[in-house]
Amino acid sequence: MIGYVTLGTTDLARAATFYDALAAELGTPRMFTTDTFIAWGTPDGPAGIGITYPFDGKPMSAGNGVMVALQAKDKAQVDRLHALALSLGGTCEGPPGPRGETFYAGYFRDPDGNKLNAFVMG
Repeated sequence: MIGYVTLGTTDLARAATFYDALAAELGTPRMFTTDTFIAWGTPDGPAGIGITYPFDGKPMSAGNGVMVALQAKDKAQVDRLHALALSLGGTCEGPPGPRGETFYAGYFRDPDGNKLNAFVMG
């Protein structure tokens, strides 16, 4: 149902470094780049993610209650993505671990404050 998600940034170059590293770990390439927008994903693949300066020219803000979930292949990849995010200037919003019996996730924010998680079911 979801084609892609777009998050705002105050610094496109910094965001590119952060998301390039996460996308590389997930095996997802950049698919679109302009002076104001970068997107990662695969044609006809799962939902992609884009980073952009807000179109209206107003300052970006992280949405309260908004989160993007990145599907990992296993728990070890969840752990790697969480650690990678923190090493790139992200902040921890909840360390990797089980959340219930069938859900494993780690929560973090990117350098602009956008909330993400890496998760695996099972």
